[in-house]
Formats: sequence, structure tokens, C-alpha cells
Amino acid sequence: MNRMVTLILIAVAGLAGQLVDGGLGMGFGVTSTTILIMLASLGPAQASAVVHTAELGTTLVSGFSHWRFGNVDWRVVAAIGIPGSIGAFVGATVLSNLSTEAAKPIMSLILAAIGINLVWRFSRGIVRRKAADSPHSKPFLGVLGLFGGFIDATGGGGWGPVTTSTLLSAGRSEPRRIVGTVNTAEFFVTAAATTGFVIGMWEDLVANLAAVLALLVGGVIAAPLAAWLVTHLNPILLGGVVGTLIVTLNLPVVLKALGVGASVLVVVRVAVVVVGVALAIRGWKRARENSRAAAAKEGASPARRSGKDDAVTESPSVSANR
Repeated sequence: MNRMVTLILIAVAGLAGQLVDGGLGMGFGVTSTTILIMLASLGPAQASAVVHTAELGTTLVSGFSHWRFGNVDWRVVAAIGIPGSIGAFVGATVLSNLSTEAAKPIMSLILAAIGINLVWRFSRGIVRRKAADSPHSKPFLGVLGLFGGFIDATGGGGWGPVTTSTLLSAGRSEPRRIVGTVNTAEFFVTAAATTGFVIGMWEDLVANLAAVLALLVGGVIAAPLAAWLVTHLNPILLGGVVGTLIVTLNLPVVLKALGVGASVLVVVRVAVVVVGVALAIRGWKRARENSRAAAAKEGASPARRSGKDDAVTESPSVSANR
């Protein structure tokens, strides 16, 4: 009975992760890993292994779809994907060899940092500059990929929040090309991370194959609902709320490991919720203001539109991609 309850909780994690990912284009790994650790009582390494194994199928389909639509820059895929794979393999190997007691606060710290990044990013209303023509240097892409891959494996997710957010903020390529390229590279990163987990904890991974299937089932069930979600809910508001939830669940784990008392942890949770919700609402309001400003600029004269002011508002559903 306990096994069945655990599998149901894992399916719920997949459902919740897919809802977030469908609404934001990022967050499946981070959301699923957080729920697996908190509700399904899996260890950090087991949770990350389950998530990455399940993502092998989803990232393959995603990369193929983006390639078919012409959204992939294969030079950037190689520049960011190869070091990303190295970072993911190393991260999976490190996590596989850490004890559960040592790994849990470390992973929670990474997840909390990603959650804070999401809250801050969406609180700004997602404004960026027009894409420039100058490409990123290979060293920059290499370092970004290496760091993103390591964070993705050790944190159970984070490739999208780290890499896509950075490339979008730089504004040197079209958002659709950034999203398609990063998603395609993610398959190789996921494969490398899974390989690391297979080598480091094969028996645990085999024992959790049912969990992998449950995660996939939850994600498949949520897919059509997620498609509806992205068309009816403001993704900026959703991103802020999700980031707040991730911080609320993970920051107390880190503080508890540092010896913070239970009463203080309650205060921290309340403070995170209050501040996070306030920032989410702030981002939603800013997004509305940005949309109005963009609409007004569309109605400006051609001379004014060709001026030096090249600030534009990102489409929320595009800018929040993984």
C-alpha cells in the first residue's frame, strides 16, 4: 500500500512538473525533484536519477520537434551541449557518491537558489532588448554549458533556468532559436547525467523504474491541461508563484541543516510566501504595463519606431522558456 501511495505521489509530481513546464517552458526537473524529495521521500540522488531518466524521452521529442520547425542552431548546440554533458556527468557522479544526509541540504540549496532566480526574474515583467547579430563566444557558451549541466544534475533540474535565462537576457538571438537550441542540447545533457547515475547507482535506478514510469504517466496526463494553462493563465504570475513554492519548500531544509530552530523556520516560510507572492503580483502588473507600452509603440509613427529606443517587451509565453 505504501508503495502504491509513493507511486501516486510521483505521478502527481510529474503532473505538477508538466503543468509548470507547459506554462513556463521550464521547471519540469526542478518542480518534480522538489516534490519527489518532499512528498515521495526519495533521496536527492534517487530523485534526480528518476527525473533525468524520465526526461530522456521528453527532451528527445522536444529537440526533434524544434529541429523540424527550424529553431535549432547546431553550432550552439555543440558549443553548449558538449561541456554541458561533461558538467552533468560530473554532477551526477558527485551526487551519487554523497550520503543522503549530506546531499539533501546541498540539493535544497541549489533548488532554493533556482527558485529565488525564478521569483526575481518574473518579478521584473520580463523585459529584454532586441536580438543583436553578434554571436556568443565559444568560451562563454562552454562555461555556461558546463555550469548549467552541473547544476542540472546535482539539483535535479536547472538547465533551463540557468542557460536559457542567461541567453535570453543577453538578447543576441531570437527567443525561438534560443529555446529550440537549448532544448535540443538538453537531450545530450540529460543522457550524460543519466549515464552518471547508471554508473554510480545502477541498483537504485533499477529499483525506481516504476517511479520513472509514474513520473512519465503524470506528465502525459498533464500535457493537454498544460496546453490549456499556457493560453489562459499569465505565465509570469505562474512563474513567480512556482518560484516562491520552490523556495518555501527548500530554504528551510538548508537552514535546518545549519541549526536554525523550528520556530524561526516557520517565520522564514511565512516571510518567503508573503514576499514571493508580492513579487509575483508586481511582475504581473509590470508585464501588463509593458504590454500596453508595446501596443502604444506599435501605433507610433514609422520615424519614431526607427529611432534609437530598441527596448521591447518579450512575449511571456516565449520568454519564460526553458
